[in-house]
This record gives sequence, structure tokens and C-alpha cells, in this order.
Amino acid sequence: MKQAILITAYKNYSHLVEIINFFDNVDDFSIYIHYDKKSKLSLEEVNRIKTRKVVSHFSQKYKVNWGSFNHLRCILYLAKEALKDKENEYFHLISGHDFPTKNKDYFKDYFSQNQLNNYLDNFEVPKMGWANNGGLDRLEYYNFYDLFNAKVPKQKGRIKMIFRFQKKIGLKRSFSSKFPKLYGGSTWWSLNRSCLNYVKDYSKINKKVLNRFKFTLCSEEFYFQTVIMNSPFKDSVMNNNLRYIDWSARNGNNPSVLDHSDFLNLTNHESIFARKFEYPFSNSLLIMLKKSII
Repeated sequence: MKQAILITAYKNYSHLVEIINFFDNVDDFSIYIHYDKKSKLSLEEVNRIKTRKVVSHFSQKYKVNWGSFNHLRCILYLAKEALKDKENEYFHLISGHDFPTKNKDYFKDYFSQNQLNNYLDNFEVPKMGWANNGGLDRLEYYNFYDLFNAKVPKQKGRIKMIFRFQKKIGLKRSFSSKFPKLYGGSTWWSLNRSCLNYVKDYSKINKKVLNRFKFTLCSEEFYFQTVIMNSPFKDSVMNNNLRYIDWSARNGNNPSVLDHSDFLNLTNHESIFARKFEYPFSNSLLIMLKKSII
């Protein structure tokens, strides 16, 4: 069974190469990469990726700000590209900060035995304690993360100012009475061909639903959950995305940047991928992990 690895990346080129190295030279995998258009790569670096046997697609189609609708667009774009290969039967969405926690044989055996299951973190929205107003503030107000880069302090301030102004004047975005029940969850998933193809077709037919997620903070944390949990595939969903993520603030980031102290937890966890890997914090962890699974 051939599996496709869909990667959205914007930095850490050397770590992206590590992910490619892990899956390369095995006919059971293919990689599809979207690299943020804002990020500068040399022609040599691009060619070094494109010429790898396992890489089926590489593009820099969209400028992707953190939290922007363009991130969802590039995920749907990668899904469409990966579905063109009829041999791809299972699909894993990861970021350029991830790395596998199991060896390639485990991937092949596990998903051959569980190919009817779909692994998607999900919950009904609003959810108490999730974001502001149970997550509804992300959808009920205009969030201009495509227009402004939240990683730039002055631009982040503009996003917040516009958001506060909407609340002050009582402006709220409405939903159609026909809008599906809202679900949310983690961006990262593992889906079989039938389920992902359903999302692709749904997005083409129901453009009003897709477009309602414009100006939504982290729309990719709603869209796949909302479409799939209102679909015939709902009962095939395991409420577990098989990702190891430490949601505490550590090593200057939340979720935590992983380091050598995470190794035992990673190897004993049911996950197939872990994140986030950043350097120099994750150097020793990557070395340890590679020794254990490659």
C-alpha cells in the first residue's frame, strides 16, 4: 500500500531534508511539499529536493502567514496533487517541524491493517476552554491573518486592534442556517483515500462552506473536522491523530520544542509523528530517534 506524506513547510530546510531522507528509496511512499512562497530558497536547494526519488511534488504556490486561510488552501492543494496518483491509498499531513517516531515497516504494517480508519483529532465547537469563546471568536469576527503577518509585532498589533474594534461596535459574522455543525481539532491528520477524496470533492461542490472559513484564525483547525464529522465517514474516525505534541511552553515555544528529555515518551507513545523539532534544542533528540527507527 503506497502512502503519501503531505508537508507544509516554511523554514528549517535541513530538517525537511531529514524527513525526505527517512522516506526516500522506498517505493511505498511519496512526498508532496508546499514551501511558503515568502521563504527564500536557492535554485540549488529547490533542485536538491525536486530530484529526490521520493518527492513527487514541490511548490511555493501560496504566501502562508501563521493562522491564515492560505494554509488551508495549500493543504487542499497538496491533497489534490497527491490524489492524482491512483496508487496513493493513505495520506499523512505533517509540517516541516515534524519527524516520524516509528520505522517504515511499522507505517506499512499499521496502515495496511487499519486502512479503513481515519485518524483525526476532533471535538464539537464551541468547546469550553478552547481558544476564546470556545473557539467561536475565530469564526464570528474577521481575523486578517492573510493580510497581516502575525509574526511581525506591528502587524500583529493591527490584527488585534481590528479584532477589538469589531467587538466594541458589536459586529459579528453570521452563519447560514444550512451551515454544517462546527467541529475543531488539531491541524495534522492521517486519512485514507476515500475520506480525503470526499473532502476534495466537497470543497469543489460546496464553495460557500469553504469560503466562509476565510478570515478565520487557523481555519485548518476547523475545516477538515467540520467536513468529515458531518459526512458518511464520521463513524470511521478515530479521535486520535497519532501525533506526539507537548502542549506546554518549553524551549521558547508553545507547543513545546522537543529535546532529548522527550525521547522515552516518544518511543513509548502510539504516535507515528512528533513535533516540534527546532534547533539547537532538538539536535540530540533527532540523533537518538534516528538511531532507534532507521
